[in-house]
Amino acid sequence: MTKKPLFGGLVVDEYDRVLDTGSVGDEPVYIINDAGFKTHVPSRKIDLLVLGEIKKMIGGQEDFLSQQAARMMGTNDLFSKALIESQLKNIDKQFDQLLEGGIPEDMRAYLGMSGFKVTVDYHGDLLEIHSGGKITPEE
Repeated sequence: MTKKPLFGGLVVDEYDRVLDTGSVGDEPVYIINDAGFKTHVPSRKIDLLVLGEIKKMIGGQEDFLSQQAARMMGTNDLFSKALIESQLKNIDKQFDQLLEGGIPEDMRAYLGMSGFKVTVDYHGDLLEIHSGGKITPEE
């Protein structure tokens, strides 16, 4: 299990305040400050909810996203596109690996700069994911 919450720095409360992170024993947590009362929510709970929503956003867009990803990596060949598309279609199988290894710090910074933000309530329930700008297939 990763020692830090997956989306640390990107999760905010209902008042748009970034949640602190920490750990309780070996378990990473998001810390929700409710007027001085701090609730420690296991990060796995929130992280899996966010990953599930990302999977829903990707659903049906695998072909387009794999084309764009391959082009951005400079490997716009059929094999690379098929490999990326397969990874996107089976993204839920990679969640445990992602939770274990975490998101690289530079990627998390990029997500923040692009407007990605997760809003949770005081129980740690997912309210909204702000994914930044939306790109349509025509764009």
